[in-house]
Amino acid sequence: MSRIGKQPITIPSGVTVTVGNDNVVTVKGPKGELKEPINRDITVEVKEGKLIVSRPTDQIRHRALHGLYRALLNNLVKGVTEGYKKELELVGVGFKASNSGNTLDLSLGYSHNIIIEIPKELKVTTATEKGKNPIVTLEGSDKQLLGQVAAKLRSLRKPEPYKGKGVKFVGEVLRRKAGKAAGK
Repeated sequence: MSRIGKQPITIPSGVTVTVGNDNVVTVKGPKGELKEPINRDITVEVKEGKLIVSRPTDQIRHRALHGLYRALLNNLVKGVTEGYKKELELVGVGFKASNSGNTLDLSLGYSHNIIIEIPKELKVTTATEKGKNPIVTLEGSDKQLLGQVAAKLRSLRKPEPYKGKGVKFVGEVLRRKAGKAAGK
């Protein structure tokens, strides 16, 4: 049996979970409402303040879906209670970030600034302190959307292995390379 899938998800107070007829699980909490469509083979039920995910057989496909949907539902419950947060750091001379509302303006060393409209479900803030690299903070309740937007921002200028210049996650460890060897 799936080690992840068989663990019940505890539903905190203030969170309501409903399972629709069309196998869509809706989770409402203080930070918003999220929905997740579930495969028709997997059954989800709410019992005594816990969310239980079960599968019909021990086929490899059912076992894989069992753990997957349990993890996705756990992410929904955590998202509407605590929320998720990702921080990106802009490493490089002249790299800047500013935002007005959900419009992010990045200066990443190209001939033009990059202006990105962040989805309304996420909240974006930028911080620039003297002597430190600019930091872009993304917050939201949807873990999947947050990760996708953060990965898109990172892909605008990935960190290079020699000086580490580019957009990286705060705390990310980069694999560095030595430069050219000195002359004979």
